[in-house]
Amino acid sequence: MDHRLSPELEELRRTVEEFAHEVVAPKIGDYYERHEFPYEIVREMGKMGLFGLPFPEEYGGMGGDYLALGVALEELARVDSSVAITLEAGVSLGAMPIHLFGTEEQKRAWLPRLCTGEILGAFGLTEPGGGSDAGATRTTARLDPETDEWVINGTKCFITNSGTDITGLVTVTAVTGRKPDGGPRISAIIVPSGTPGFTVAAPYSKVGWNASDTRELSFDDVRVPAANLLGEEGRGYAQFLRILDEGRIAIAALATGLAQGCVDESLKYAKERHAFGRPIGANQAIQFKIADMEMKAHTARLAWRDAASRLLAGEPFKKEAALAKLYSSTIAVDNARDATQIHGGYGFMNEYPVARMWRDSKILEIGEGTSEVQRMLIARELGLAG
Repeated sequence: MDHRLSPELEELRRTVEEFAHEVVAPKIGDYYERHEFPYEIVREMGKMGLFGLPFPEEYGGMGGDYLALGVALEELARVDSSVAITLEAGVSLGAMPIHLFGTEEQKRAWLPRLCTGEILGAFGLTEPGGGSDAGATRTTARLDPETDEWVINGTKCFITNSGTDITGLVTVTAVTGRKPDGGPRISAIIVPSGTPGFTVAAPYSKVGWNASDTRELSFDDVRVPAANLLGEEGRGYAQFLRILDEGRIAIAALATGLAQGCVDESLKYAKERHAFGRPIGANQAIQFKIADMEMKAHTARLAWRDAASRLLAGEPFKKEAALAKLYSSTIAVDNARDATQIHGGYGFMNEYPVARMWRDSKILEIGEGTSEVQRMLIARELGLAG
């Protein structure tokens, strides 16, 4: 299987690489320090069509696929992960559920604006106390027969892109009934921003991803039309498991970008920094460390591209997506730690990108399914789990 990029994808890669270095790199440090969402950068990403990469042209998209999205995410994350996760969440979690499971009316109502970045979408799955157990949903939605509206009550946490000035909707999972065995029937419902009773909390104070938007959401008798049901009633959890499978490929690409960015910065620093009369890159200890970092980033790239290729070919990809996410997130933390060490005291200073990468890397082992969850999925796919 050839994982080299086609001429079209290579052109996309170079375009995003140029954007990341010329537009994102000079500005993102200030946004990061101020914990401020980079509206100007996101607006430019929208103009470039990045939010529409994997969607059909008839809905305002670019007609690409998940491989194209992964290429863009990797190049952005080589410079900054806050910008990359804004794109990943906006596409994989915000717009993709509507594309895959929405009615034609829902697609035409939301996708054109989501594809241009005019608005962002969010994905309300995780709940306080739930964590990795996404099936333990406590948020409820009942259908009021008199008004033909869903009435939603509950709380969601750690939701990316949910409270920006351009957030247009949050798709939430909620219990809408019970199965014959007493288990919950979980459905997905689109809640437009600004709906009465829908409250967005202040941004979290986070260790990393400081230029991205992450918030807690609460729903107090929030009413939306019955037509806002996304997909089949009672199938919301299954739908979002598929979304998460695909999203893991995107996160793996993002993690690969961060790992490669650590290589980029370490190479530059090793050539510029002199100690004991010569560049530190002349020392074999530094050479071997950077060589190992490059090996890890290269292997992670092969892993996420393999998973994406299987997805696009219509083949099973759950195990490969979990493998890619697990490995790439692990080596992103490894590379960030090693890059910080190579930079010495300067690696502890926020003015150097590796300090930001070190802070941003850890969440990659937690979000979109923890490393432990990935191992569970892999074991299950190998037939080792009941």
